[in-house]
Parts: sequence; C-alpha cells; structure tokens
Amino acid sequence: MTPNIHYEKREIVGERLELRKGPFYWLGPDLTLRDCTVIISAARRALSLVSGQLVNCTIQAKGQLKGLPWATMKLKGCRFKGSYTGNDFGFREDVDERWRAGGIEDCDFSEAQLEGCRFFNCDMTSIRLPRWPCFTFLDARRHAAELARRAWPGSFDSVIRTVCDPPKGTVASAWHAPTIAKKSDTTVEELRAALERAPGIFM
Repeated sequence: MTPNIHYEKREIVGERLELRKGPFYWLGPDLTLRDCTVIISAARRALSLVSGQLVNCTIQAKGQLKGLPWATMKLKGCRFKGSYTGNDFGFREDVDERWRAGGIEDCDFSEAQLEGCRFFNCDMTSIRLPRWPCFTFLDARRHAAELARRAWPGSFDSVIRTVCDPPKGTVASAWHAPTIAKKSDTTVEELRAALERAPGIFM
C-alpha cells in the first residue's frame, strides 16, 4: 500500500523537504513553506497541491516534472531549478474555485528548463525567465496576427496556433528549443532564426 505523507496546517521554516518516489504527498491545506529547499523526485501523479504558500524557497526537480498545476499555491520569491514540462504557474479563474487561491510573483526560473509551461494572471516583469535555449512568448494573443502571418520552420506553426489561442488569463508560455524543434521536424538553428524576427518573444 502506498504511504500518504501530509504537510498541512503548519508553517515550516528553513528545512529541506525531499519528495521522493514511492509515497503520495499532500501539500496543504494551509501549508506555508518559508526559506525551504524542496527536492521533487516524485512524479506528478504522486503530488497533490491542495493549498498554501511557498515563500523564498528553492524548488528543485530531480527528474522531469510533468503536468503539475501550481494554481492552488501562492509562490513568492522562489527559485526553480531542474526540468519542468507542461507545468502551469499562477492562479486561474477558468477552472474551479480551488484554482483561484494561488499566484506567482518575484520568482526566478533562470536555472530551470521550461517546456510547454504557462503563466497565468501574473506580472511577468517580476518573473526571471530562462534564456536560450529556452524562449518565452509574452502576451501572444496581442501579437497573434503578426505571429500567424510569419513563415515558421517545420510544423512549428501548430505551436503558434496553440500559443495564440490560450486559456483565459494566460500571460506567457515558455518552451525549450531542442525539445520543441525535434517535435516540429525542424532544427534549433532554423527555429532560432525565425524567433529572432518575431514580436513578443524573450530569449
């Protein structure tokens, strides 16, 4: 039987938390982690982010953390390291009530690898993004017409269509060039050349 580990209804300060493979972890309700180091080896299916806040924490994904929605958690002044695929950051108003409780501000992703990660309802000027080979579309809906008119290598135009018609509240989406270039039947060099001429992209 899989053990359940609950971190709830308390404040933890200055500790190292290792979320290992094996157990199922519940973060929240009403959990505050402050000045902690959180090491995540567990898979998405073994993590439930119920509610709470992480303040000035370092969050390290040991493997590739896939498909984790952080909408229930408030993230402030945190540093992310490791590889994140399909993670969503910031609160959302288009899902259920629980997903409106979170948020993100003053966080640093400069040492992280982001692929298909989205940011919702936040001030992106307070977010430090990773540079190339990661790249980020900022407010793509506003640039949608111009992005749609451009020629894109391989099948990358399908990514453009997805990016330009995002869920409500999306303010940015970040990608990893080697990963998305391979999926789009193009090269990193061709993709970079196209991105450098396009509006609203941070590289």
